Amino acid sequence: MAAAELTAHALIAQHRPTLDQALEAIRTRAYWSPHPEHPKAYGENGSLDAAAGKAAFDAVLNTRLDLGQPGTDDWVGGEVSPYGAALGVTYPHADVDELLPAMTAGQRAWRDAGAEVRAVVCLEILKRISDRTHEFAHAVMHTSGQAFMMAFQAGGPHAQDRGLEAVAYAYAEQVRTPGTAEWSKPQGKRDPLTLTKSFTPVPRGIALLIGCNTFPTWNGYPGLFASLATGNAVLVKPHPRAVLPLALTVSVAREVLAAAGFDPNLVALAAERPGEGIAKTLATRPEIRIVDYTGSTAFGDWLEANARQAQVYTEKAGVNTVIVHSTADYKGMLANLAFSLSLYSGQMCTTPQNLLIPRAGILTDEGPKSFDEVVADLARSVDGLLGDDARANALLGAIVNPDVKARLEAAAGLGEVALASREVSNPDFPDAVVRTPVIVKLDGAKPDDEAAYMSECFGPVSFAVAVDSAADAIALLRRTVREKGAMTVGAYTTDGEVEEAIQEVCLEEAAQLSLNLTGGVYVNQTAAFSDFHGSGGNPAANAALTDGAFVASRFRVVEVRRDA
Repeated sequence: MAAAELTAHALIAQHRPTLDQALEAIRTRAYWSPHPEHPKAYGENGSLDAAAGKAAFDAVLNTRLDLGQPGTDDWVGGEVSPYGAALGVTYPHADVDELLPAMTAGQRAWRDAGAEVRAVVCLEILKRISDRTHEFAHAVMHTSGQAFMMAFQAGGPHAQDRGLEAVAYAYAEQVRTPGTAEWSKPQGKRDPLTLTKSFTPVPRGIALLIGCNTFPTWNGYPGLFASLATGNAVLVKPHPRAVLPLALTVSVAREVLAAAGFDPNLVALAAERPGEGIAKTLATRPEIRIVDYTGSTAFGDWLEANARQAQVYTEKAGVNTVIVHSTADYKGMLANLAFSLSLYSGQMCTTPQNLLIPRAGILTDEGPKSFDEVVADLARSVDGLLGDDARANALLGAIVNPDVKARLEAAAGLGEVALASREVSNPDFPDAVVRTPVIVKLDGAKPDDEAAYMSECFGPVSFAVAVDSAADAIALLRRTVREKGAMTVGAYTTDGEVEEAIQEVCLEEAAQLSLNLTGGVYVNQTAAFSDFHGSGGNPAANAALTDGAFVASRFRVVEVRRDA
């Protein structure tokens, strides 16, 4: 173990104020973030500015990222940017029979350090990641296909916020029980029974983080930091197309752990050979006691059914729905929906898919609008938003993989196309696959159309579904959430009874609801410390990012009683 360079006292002095602010933020649910969103905010106090961050990213390309892990038996790689170029980075491939025992060696000291020390060590990791936000932004951009500004914000400060939020919840749950207590039970005329009791949060074991392709840091950091802050070692298994952002994260974590006097093997990387598919093997190892996963429903269901020795947290797929009943701001509604459908080419688990619109039309501040008018106006709004190629590239990013492109191309054959997808050229990255969204009209009363709108079609595809009435829309919403799940639900209505009925469905089916959004907040965006991402109460996810339930089962409290 390396000699400590970061003392517990120094870390607490530096980071305890931030931890206290995070604890207050999750209590009040008010806006707060310690991580700047604007690229120009970086470049002082040790953080990398735009040029230095880009240089750091370029420097890691075509190199071997040696993390100093035990059990390395090979070097693997193969990432190709959705913008066209091969990254050329190779990573350690682990002999897990050697790596996993090494990861357990440092857990006793990490457990005994206590909740506060673990929390401030995690905050030091996040601080060093934050200082390299520009570098991480390029890594996220060139593995996920996000446009740079989205990769910078979602892959940088927003992901860091979610990691810090998880640390705050983890700390709060661990200190809910006091460390010691004196217990005395009166015995009448006899001396009381007295005991001294100690209560220690103990980790489950090794946590496995299975990363995703589209949001490697944003979706990865909550589980990583929730497990680490509760005393568990963490094995990071990135998506094969998005290794670099999480590999850099592991590198920073190992550096900080060693500097603070802990075993760096508390955090390790499990990169894989092409087609190796090690997630199933790792997830069912007896040493793995926690699994965090974001991805397809099929594999999430498999993990829940087969990783029986572990506490499994999954964010899977859902069919996100928006009911369009009426609006007092027609132009604002259309603009808000157009942006929501376009952002990152719909490659977000929160992007709306089904727009349920009464076939008789809707009431607006501009007068009645027929179903066809609403859909046509929405199509024009998307066209207007993405009509300029430079702006389109900044919003759409690139199609992350061939499966998304195939779904997009197949969608046009599912019904009447209200808005055709078009190809957008990116002069900076000529090999990038950039496509605008497609909107397809379907009929909610036709059984043949149901197969399309009742399945998730991940990517820039949305369905305008004609329904008979508001009541039918609400009934279909309930069935969709109950059977398929939803990460988000949206609704537009000026009718109080309709609003109440929609809200009741979302409360009963545990779906997060956004009502009448017409400004700069969108249904597919959530703010750390205030918004819950998913609920854990419908088939789209069995956990919420982030709440007490997300962290509380990552540790157990063990009691030792002694005669006083």
